[in-house]
Amino acid sequence: MNPTLNLWLIPVLPLAGAAINGFLGKRSSRQAVTTVALVFSGTAFAMALWVAMRFSSISLPYQEFFAHWIRSGSFSVDFAFYLDQLSLVMLLVVTGVGFLIHVYSVGYMWDDPSYYRFFSYLNLFMFFMLTLILAGNYLQMFIGWEGVGLASYLLIGFWFTKDSAASAGKKAFIVNRIGDFGFMIALFLLIKHFGSLNFDQVFGAVTSLPTEAAGAGLLTAIGILLMVGACGKSAQIPLYIWLPDAMEGPTPVSALIHAATMVTAGVYMVSRSHLIFERAPTALTVVAIIGTLTAFFAATIGITQTDIKKVLAYSTVSQLGYMFMACGAGAFSAGIFHLMTHAFFKGLLFLAAGSVIHAVGGEQDMRKMGGLKSFIPWTFLTMGIATLAIAGIPPLAGFWSKDEILWKAYQASPVYWAVGVVTAFITSFYMFRLLYMTFFGDYRGAGVDAHSQGSQAHDADAHDVHGHGLPHESPMVMLVPLMILALLSLVGGLVGIGNRFEQFLAPVFGTGLGATEAVEGAGRSTELLLMGVSVSVALLGWWLAYLLYYKRPELPQKIADSLGGFYQTVVHKYYVDEIYAAVFVKPLIDGSTRILWQGVDRNIIDAAVNDAGDGARHVSDEVRHMQSGNIRSYAGWIAAGSAAVIGFMIWMWVKG
Repeated sequence: MNPTLNLWLIPVLPLAGAAINGFLGKRSSRQAVTTVALVFSGTAFAMALWVAMRFSSISLPYQEFFAHWIRSGSFSVDFAFYLDQLSLVMLLVVTGVGFLIHVYSVGYMWDDPSYYRFFSYLNLFMFFMLTLILAGNYLQMFIGWEGVGLASYLLIGFWFTKDSAASAGKKAFIVNRIGDFGFMIALFLLIKHFGSLNFDQVFGAVTSLPTEAAGAGLLTAIGILLMVGACGKSAQIPLYIWLPDAMEGPTPVSALIHAATMVTAGVYMVSRSHLIFERAPTALTVVAIIGTLTAFFAATIGITQTDIKKVLAYSTVSQLGYMFMACGAGAFSAGIFHLMTHAFFKGLLFLAAGSVIHAVGGEQDMRKMGGLKSFIPWTFLTMGIATLAIAGIPPLAGFWSKDEILWKAYQASPVYWAVGVVTAFITSFYMFRLLYMTFFGDYRGAGVDAHSQGSQAHDADAHDVHGHGLPHESPMVMLVPLMILALLSLVGGLVGIGNRFEQFLAPVFGTGLGATEAVEGAGRSTELLLMGVSVSVALLGWWLAYLLYYKRPELPQKIADSLGGFYQTVVHKYYVDEIYAAVFVKPLIDGSTRILWQGVDRNIIDAAVNDAGDGARHVSDEVRHMQSGNIRSYAGWIAAGSAAVIGFMIWMWVKG
């Protein structure tokens, strides 16, 4: 008999913290707000660790009923919590990395006038994310799914007085709604054909169905619609456009939502639904193609970005593409492995970027940085470790998970592998480009004359001002989370040695192309050769960045000038935002082209509402004359009604 774990407490704790700070935080001290935020999020992490320690004694999958929710005929949905190897990994990542980011935020956001509101939103986000990953059915998952979208909107637009931040929040919310529409249609199909949204019942029914080898069928449709939802939440082509703009939020938001947790929700949902995708090869191919294209496409954009957070944003889109490429290749455990290591090194990269921005008074343009390693050595050290990890340099965490993805992709299709290797080269190049532009050479920032003239650096964005003068190291409350994440980026990938991570997740995903079969099928020598190729391209990218941005810093501009229009196209992100604006946004809102607005909004939507109201008013105006107070009139109406009923009955009798 399973022990009671009280899983419901894990999401409820941050919800309580959000409520306390949301309702009482404005009248409380910063110390009180900090205590509430850290105690409730930290206790959730402690409970997750407690669950992990008792994991071996639990019969899996473990389900915990919380409350009756929906009852309609034979269809029923309970609010219940579901724990297996997959949700445990996600639980530890969300609570662990989330708690570290909460600690970091204390130093980063201390001077913000809406300090309490920030932590209320941060705790609220954790509640919805934990609801999503512990959900025992698709409907509960969808509640968490929509909740993290709402919390993301609040956090991206946190500085809502800035037009760019408010617009970014709205953009994220709207684009996610497009993806969510596909998710909802998939849920309707599940209800229609399986009569349930509970994981056990749906997956039990799916396993009895044959693989849709010839063309598309029900499972293919469901899989593709689920992937549409995943594209919105996890920023894949064509719905990736919201994530780079989401960098308008505070840097801790970028680290928590857009690196470690929310954007991985799509990967988690696809992985949780692996039984559906495994019986729908066409849908699985769609996942692989979208992931592979997104990984390469976003990486090319990252090469030309000069905003330190925008580089990391496009890197996130690209790395998420890697995860989907793994899932599309049927290597779900490899995708989750990279999800975990990515949370370590990308969360670290964003927090270190926040430390850099903190050091230089809010500046985000790398062209105005340089030489910072002597000013902020701890930030440089930790960010250097994260850069080595994401580039895939052994033996850091990113090497193990990325190599696993490339190996599985090669077995699925050499084309996926080739694109993945090129993407790995580009990733290494733009990340070391970021490192050299930020930390090496001479300091090019606004405070360069401060030492001799005693002047102070100024920041255009008042929200990010934490200091003045020359760059300075962050306080320990910000550095300690960086050090812990740096340690995880160093050793976190070692759990994958000997396929231990894959074996841990095997009860969820099955053995698939396990280690033994893989070696027998392609040969150990082939695996080692491919590993050597991936490491070589990572080192090549490092060398090229060293040459262009350290030894010969005048070369990049010359190369850019020689490339002309092509370079400008990449700088402007292939004009995708402009194309979307011209095709979709402008016809709906621009004053010079109101065809769709007039035809759809005014003449259909508004007209339906207004005409319904006018019709009801006219009908009620006529009907009220029936209430005259005249008994003879009432008798006449009764007689007329009786005659109508009798006439209808006679007509039905004749027709029958």
